[in-house]
Amino acid sequence: MSPHIPDLAVVAGEASGDLLASVVLKGLRQAHPEWVTAGIGGAHMQAQQFHAWWPSEALAVRGYVEVLRHYRRIVAIRKELKQRLLAQPPRLFMGVDAPDFNLELERDLKAAGVPTVHFVCPSIWAWRPERAAKLKASADHVLCIFPFEPALLAQHGVPATYVGHPLAPSIPMHPDRAAARQALGLPFDATVVALLPGSRASEIKYLARRFLQAAVLIHREQPNTTFILPALPGLRARVDQLAAASGLGAALKVVTGQSHTVLAACDVTLIASGTATLEAALFKRPMVIAYNMNWLSWQLMRRKKLQPWVGLPNILCGDFVVPELLQEQATPDAMAREVLAWLGSPQRIKVVQQRFTDLHATLIRDTVGLSVGVIERCMGLHRG
Repeated sequence: MSPHIPDLAVVAGEASGDLLASVVLKGLRQAHPEWVTAGIGGAHMQAQQFHAWWPSEALAVRGYVEVLRHYRRIVAIRKELKQRLLAQPPRLFMGVDAPDFNLELERDLKAAGVPTVHFVCPSIWAWRPERAAKLKASADHVLCIFPFEPALLAQHGVPATYVGHPLAPSIPMHPDRAAARQALGLPFDATVVALLPGSRASEIKYLARRFLQAAVLIHREQPNTTFILPALPGLRARVDQLAAASGLGAALKVVTGQSHTVLAACDVTLIASGTATLEAALFKRPMVIAYNMNWLSWQLMRRKKLQPWVGLPNILCGDFVVPELLQEQATPDAMAREVLAWLGSPQRIKVVQQRFTDLHATLIRDTVGLSVGVIERCMGLHRG
């Protein structure tokens, strides 16, 4: 652990939070190169001279039952982190997503006089609206990545700023498919289906085998199809085992990381519900969203759902622009059928690509400048 007291303490859970936080940290490092940043983060944040006391993967758990299994470990991390930050308070704390972990920590730090910013509004518009009150007690300011969120938070007395989605400016409006295929060593003229079963161990457990079984069915219908599956380093061994057992052989390529390059290279993606679906939309790729989790977790979550959609592209478009296959619907047969439907419908693909292009434009803002400005104001700093 860094011996220095951080100017900015940050907690980012799992791969998506690590990536989002790194964009803001890069801007902060340019504006304030002398600042020390530390807390919980991953490789992208560490590339911005962030001191990771614990890795982001330590918090990468989804679902009620899954959280219960890791509850003692996660609570122990939060307790140790809180004690450290209260003993040596940073100038500001920023929690990135991971509301179950961050909001309680932010509340205690805020009560102790530490300014708090929460980056990524909890999905109170989709489920668990009771979090609005908790958010008000925890965060001095919320950085929102979707345009409709500040007005919603204002109804609950929560100060918020729409900063755009940090990934939107970094993803080209017209991705270079040929260059991505060259970088990955994929055939230029093949049909490429990307398999993205998730970045958590539980998602690999519940989804990876199903995705690979769907790929087998697709390959039977279209033998010229190539499949590519990006895996996080910590999950690569398990993914390799499942890939070897799938029987796809040379038709399947597993790569470490490079999910953005994979999305740029593919024609269609079969993808787990989560942040990655928005990334796929920004790459203008048609997709089939699927999810399967512990049965009890699903029963608890579905009762609190406020909207008919689960996938972010559908939520933001306000329509089922891409299919969703959830829980018992997420069978290999259904997944294969929906992927093949995309591959056989070029006009449908053009329509969804235009929807995603329009969506992309609404998510582009000066995310770094707006976020740095909020952080500086919460610290009591004023530029110029």
